[in-house]
Amino acid sequence: MDFAFSDEQEELGRTVRAFLAHTSPETEVRRLMETPEGFDRALWRRMGSELGLQGLAVPEEYGGAGYGPVEVGVVMEEMGRAMVCAPFLSSAVLATTTLLRCADEGARKHLLPGLASGELVGTLALTEDSARWDTAGVRLTARESGGSWLLSGHKTFVLDGAAADVVLTVARTGDGIGVFRVAGDAVGLTRTPLPTMDPTRRQARLDYHDVPATRLRTHGNGWDLVAEVLDRAAVALAAEQVGLASRALDMAVGYAKVRHQFGRPIGSFQAVKHLLADVLLEVESARAAAHYALLAAESGDPELPAVASLAKAFCSEAGLRATEANIQVHGGIGFTWEHPAHLFLKRAKTSQLLFGDPAYHRELLARRIGMDTGTGTCEGAA
Repeated sequence: MDFAFSDEQEELGRTVRAFLAHTSPETEVRRLMETPEGFDRALWRRMGSELGLQGLAVPEEYGGAGYGPVEVGVVMEEMGRAMVCAPFLSSAVLATTTLLRCADEGARKHLLPGLASGELVGTLALTEDSARWDTAGVRLTARESGGSWLLSGHKTFVLDGAAADVVLTVARTGDGIGVFRVAGDAVGLTRTPLPTMDPTRRQARLDYHDVPATRLRTHGNGWDLVAEVLDRAAVALAAEQVGLASRALDMAVGYAKVRHQFGRPIGSFQAVKHLLADVLLEVESARAAAHYALLAAESGDPELPAVASLAKAFCSEAGLRATEANIQVHGGIGFTWEHPAHLFLKRAKTSQLLFGDPAYHRELLARRIGMDTGTGTCEGAA
């Protein structure tokens, strides 16, 4: 299988990179990460209206471009390189994928045009205090009352949860797991921003006090939809991790060429050369894993669940190692607040944990290919 992107996809990547270089330099990232919402609404709308980024995977009938996961992955990789402060993962990946994969045509017609244009921001609220990514972690309840649904409980670590206009909430019902559509300003919904290691990607705690909601129609069990969305989101995040790792490697190589010690560039020292060569091998291997996973998502390959876990585990570790090596090569200056190296490390670490850490996904991978690990920690996730 050819893992390379097509000429059109490569051009998309170059266009997005140029756009982000102009609109999201380091100074803008630092400014936005100090603002209440954590992103620029006007720029978010420009991404939708000028480049159509949020609607890449949305069919044309709903106002999108009609492409698929590969194009979304191209954008995620470039956003990882620029470490963009924007709710692309939460809105254009999690919320949009949930709507695209559910069986609710009414919800698609109502929400996808706004999500695709950038007029709306969406997210998926799944995790609670246990931080589990399986059915056992879902404790928020939904009950029917007078022909409508009311949600009670809380969610935490919700990506862009404090700013989202639409919160797709996973809840436990009398017949299993359901996914519910909740307005961001719904009565009874309290949203509290959370302090996080990575200031460039916001999270929030959401408290539900009999919040009115509309249940999404799904193909069969509601958890099957959630599991599929998580797999596809893990693949998109793996692509972002590749971009992040690639940028960190470029920063380290660039510094090794200009920083001199003992009258020589530090890049000429064997220890530094070997370190960067190892990182290059990991980054390129991660790129191959992410691209393969994107192609599997594009084609609907039945191996997608296994491939998604493989890519997420490998790319998570590659991203963290690349950002750690970047700081190591920079030495003392890499540890300072003024240098961006620490921002890349923080994004890499939080991304490593998002949707499950590498150990979780290795166990999930083993289960998905028929190997019983006997630990039971992934019960309900497959």
